[in-house]
Amino acid sequence: MTLFRLAPGWAPTLDDMETALDAARFTPCGATQDKSFGWVEPRGQAHGPLVESVDGQRILRFQIETKAVPGALVREKAQEAADHIEATTGRKPGKKETKALREDALLALLPQAFARRSQVWVWIDLEHGWLVTDAGSQGKNDEVLSSLVQCFSGFSAALLNTAMTPQTAMTQWLLAETPDDWPAGLAVERECELKSHDEEKSVVRFTRHHLLNDEVRKHIAEGKLPTRLALSWEGRIGFVMTESMQLKKLSFLEGVFEDRPATEGEDRFDTDVALSTGELRQLMPALIEALGGELSSDPLTAAGQSAAANPGTGTLTQGRAMPATADTADDSPPF
Repeated sequence: MTLFRLAPGWAPTLDDMETALDAARFTPCGATQDKSFGWVEPRGQAHGPLVESVDGQRILRFQIETKAVPGALVREKAQEAADHIEATTGRKPGKKETKALREDALLALLPQAFARRSQVWVWIDLEHGWLVTDAGSQGKNDEVLSSLVQCFSGFSAALLNTAMTPQTAMTQWLLAETPDDWPAGLAVERECELKSHDEEKSVVRFTRHHLLNDEVRKHIAEGKLPTRLALSWEGRIGFVMTESMQLKKLSFLEGVFEDRPATEGEDRFDTDVALSTGELRQLMPALIEALGGELSSDPLTAAGQSAAANPGTGTLTQGRAMPATADTADDSPPF
């Protein structure tokens, strides 16, 4: 999960959303096109709605198709063309012509390339002003938001900004003497990554390891700070929080879906969306509170909020840009 705060005042109706997204509906790559993206039906039913509303929550699905040709193959085909030019004219192609030959080679090979598709689920909670995606990379989030900006007049969204950075909070939780020092409802689990910020960029990873111990504290004292930490909330949701406040490996723990209907062949989309978003709508405020509360996007308001959350420090905690990361999200619905 990546959490975004919607700008106030944006509240389109379902019909408005359907009409706007239909103009950006997904179409597969053309013969010489290397990338295509757009909106598809969340339920996977052809010609169905592009926006689903379940218990007041809007669910969308964004699809990306890419075609890639190995660079070595492009260079090989371009070299064949260059060799032919040299053999027939007696001259070697220059840099500009060589570049054009590679572009021509790529266009010639693209129709034979296999297409790969990935999807990003988008959950919009208009009541609380949230937009949530399951994209694992900044690039995919940028494409989703860019498409929404093009589709909707007045749409704007910014990454969640909290008074305390996730890294500062994770450090405090790992330095806690007992679980009683953790925020209410949150528990540190048995996985984390610590990384130094010196020239060596040392990394230490703990997996299936009790983390409230002197070894972890010693690494932190030496300057290695947490970049990932496994957490659970109320024994109902497990996840790994990163320093950019992405929630990875999100999973609903035993008991959360016990009351879900088990009728064979039943479409569980509505039930799954209602149960999962209901749980996540409780997790998100608890997590924000554990991070000192949300900062306003207005600089003057943010300064006052930060000073209140960090008395005596005189330091304003700025908003964080999400770093580019390896794409780890799968294509299964998270909601």
